[in-house]
Amino acid sequence: MKKIQKTYLNIFIKVLIVALTTWFVYTKVNNQQNLREFTALIQGFDGSSIWWIMAVVCLMMLGNWFLEVVKWRYLSKKIEPLGWWTAIRSVFCGLTWAIFTPNRIGEYGGRVLLLKPDNRASGAVAMGVGLFAQLVLTSVFGAISIAWFVQTFMPTPIFVQMAVWMIAVIYAVAFLVLYFNVHWIDKLVGKLKFLAKVKPFFSILENFSSRELWNVLLISFARFFIFTSQYMVLMLFFLPELPLLSMVLMIFILFFVQAAVPSLDLFDFSVRSFVASNLYAYITTQEIAVMAIVSFVWFVNLILPAIIGTFFVFQVNYVGGNGKS
Repeated sequence: MKKIQKTYLNIFIKVLIVALTTWFVYTKVNNQQNLREFTALIQGFDGSSIWWIMAVVCLMMLGNWFLEVVKWRYLSKKIEPLGWWTAIRSVFCGLTWAIFTPNRIGEYGGRVLLLKPDNRASGAVAMGVGLFAQLVLTSVFGAISIAWFVQTFMPTPIFVQMAVWMIAVIYAVAFLVLYFNVHWIDKLVGKLKFLAKVKPFFSILENFSSRELWNVLLISFARFFIFTSQYMVLMLFFLPELPLLSMVLMIFILFFVQAAVPSLDLFDFSVRSFVASNLYAYITTQEIAVMAIVSFVWFVNLILPAIIGTFFVFQVNYVGGNGKS
């Protein structure tokens, strides 16, 4: 392909991505009733206090994605060392791609494009380790929280409660065991003949030591702590009557359901709002306030980063080169 053709094709792809992002964000945010309810919710509180609270939640979002940049640099060093600026662009480009692709699959493509072409497939596998670490935490805390929920709010016989706790513990342990033996996936791929062509890309899984996997899990835990705290800050401010333990464990269940239900990021707020309203109905009658809070966190954590990512989209070459411009 001639250089001039590549240039025009790159421009077309960049404009298309930004146009899709803009259209998706505008149509979904504009029709988001819960965001309007959040606006109504904050009008009943002291102006300076609420703006400080919202600023803290937004700063947490930046801290959350900074930790993801740290994790991505740590994972990608096995393949290709990334500078801070390249890693930042990579993460935010992936976030922009993620919002209009099912189950955030576009995040892989958007992120690895800033790697050299020969390293992109292995980079996607390494990125998968980081996402799996996040899923492990969501699964462990979510499973235990669901067992607590059944015991606390559902009138079930003691043997049923014990069985639920046993299943939850086995489920959590299974995720931890698989994570710390992630090289098993490489062995499994090697045994499947139809995956022979992609087997070399999975060999990177053999290179992660237990200590490195612990480090990735710790970074993921810091992120998990931050986005849990975002919900807590808003709920403690708007709904101070909520019992703290119940509030936190229900947040874990919310994360668990989000991870289990495939969806587009832009439709994810419907899942979050529905689950949150039904969960928190057990401890509060302020369901509209709960849905408004969930909607605001969705906007801050996914929509704002995707908007930021559109500025980095123009700095990536999608056809030819190593993805950097």
